[in-house]
Amino acid sequence: RGFLRFARQKGLLKRDIGSLVPTPKVRRPLPKFFKVDEVLQLVHSPDSSTRLGRRDRALFEVLYGAGLRVSEAVALNLEDLDLDSGWVRVLGKGSKERQVPLGKPAILAVQEYLSDAGREDEQRALFLNFRGSRLTTRSVARILARNLVRMATTKSLSPHGLRHSFATHLLAAGADLRTIQELLGHSRLSTTQRYTHVDLGTLLDEYREAHPLGNKSKNGRTR
Repeated sequence: RGFLRFARQKGLLKRDIGSLVPTPKVRRPLPKFFKVDEVLQLVHSPDSSTRLGRRDRALFEVLYGAGLRVSEAVALNLEDLDLDSGWVRVLGKGSKERQVPLGKPAILAVQEYLSDAGREDEQRALFLNFRGSRLTTRSVARILARNLVRMATTKSLSPHGLRHSFATHLLAAGADLRTIQELLGHSRLSTTQRYTHVDLGTLLDEYREAHPLGNKSKNGRTR
């Protein structure tokens, strides 16, 4: 299309026929996610006897428990939290604000993290690094990678994968797409519908694993 537009500008073509060239469809990879037991193992992997360990657990609980983007989590300030009511105010893409509920495990983890002494009054950011500055998205990736090593798992997961896990587990538990769309802050339902493919893939795996006619024998024939 760019070449045809260039040819039209140079007078080599009488009209731009690039609109007649179809756009190739690029397959978007399905989101990677952890199973429920793997997420539970991850959120319990930080050493809760240390301040940074308590921070890491609170971070994982909030990322997964509220389904936040990493950028949304690191941008949280103390005044965005209403732990008594169990809500957090999130500023998403396009400066769109939304209210997201926090589960009890996330609330308890955040309360334990905030109970540590040493936080200065001017530190408004919820998640701080060891210097007392706001965590960055790159720091969150390093924290997750460190705890995945502690889990001794061969599976990889990006920080955004906790958000994918949140959506997939909600869908599998029976939540409707509109509710998940609101929780994730998606402007289009089609973005949320990606998780239906993930869930269907999980159902297919479970079927092949459990159904007598779903498994294949060693010679490739269906039993």
